Amino acid sequence: MRAWQTHGDGVLSPVELPVPTPAEDEVLLRVRVCGVCRTDLHVVDGDLPQHRSPVVPGHEVVGVVEQLGSRVVDLAVGDRVGVAWLRHTCGSCRWCRRGEENLCRASAYTGWDADGGYAEYAVAPAAFCYRLPDLPDEQAAPLLCAGIIGYRALRRAAVPPGGRLGIYGFGASAHITAQIAMAQGAEVHVLTRDESARTLALELGAASAGAAYDAPPVPLDSAIIFAPAGELVPVALAALEQGGTLAVAGIHLSDIPAMGYADHLFRERTLTSVTSNTRADGAELLDLAVRLGVRATVTPYPLERADEALRDLAADRVHGAAVLRVSSE
Repeated sequence: MRAWQTHGDGVLSPVELPVPTPAEDEVLLRVRVCGVCRTDLHVVDGDLPQHRSPVVPGHEVVGVVEQLGSRVVDLAVGDRVGVAWLRHTCGSCRWCRRGEENLCRASAYTGWDADGGYAEYAVAPAAFCYRLPDLPDEQAAPLLCAGIIGYRALRRAAVPPGGRLGIYGFGASAHITAQIAMAQGAEVHVLTRDESARTLALELGAASAGAAYDAPPVPLDSAIIFAPAGELVPVALAALEQGGTLAVAGIHLSDIPAMGYADHLFRERTLTSVTSNTRADGAELLDLAVRLGVRATVTPYPLERADEALRDLAADRVHGAAVLRVSSE
């Protein structure tokens, strides 16, 4: 099968691999599309420590079940399912038992610990596959990470009813999250370096859109940083109203510069992070996206141009979310 691999050395290489065989608790998927996420870029560039080398990236996978492992009973051949970042948890630690499986220390991830969706076929644990709502493949794919992580970040940001939300960076995850926030009554202000992203934000209904280091036109009740830029943390904290919350959504962030207590944290401002997701997050987000009419802006690429898609993502040339078209059969 056609696939792409990386050793985490900044290079993504096309390869021919055998079609994988599912374990007893897994399914074999024929991949239809796979979203291109900034986390893939961190895996390829070595910003994240190597867990498997070489590895096939990709964790926003939409595919059709081709084969069942011997213990799989809740899926059938021909089912269309989604595969996301979270791939495995132990199910028995204190984090798993209290519904916080995203913090499981034995967790494993698609496209990092195991081969992902930049390939014609992939295997995934059946228990971590999502049944997808009636959405086109290219609309469903970005929801499987950009959507899920954005939704968790929105919850962590604790936006009060009718509150003002600042969004720093406006790529795949942010433009989905903004739609959910606005549908739930928030006033959204976007701060991002890319002019075309600011235009998209205004088209989607944002109250304002400025450059990344601009001060928003009003004090913010909550903010989310999607850009992997630690220097934005004090900027966003300074823009918060008293009692406000800043959530950092990325798995990787450059170093945060020194902050002043009075300017950035005093008056009960909260700084929090977002770590992966739970399966419940994913199920809630998929349902919510359909009910609220969330629509991803998609830039498609054929599988053979996966390296170009990542380069474009790194250079902020992707409009909305990039998605690899793998198979339409």
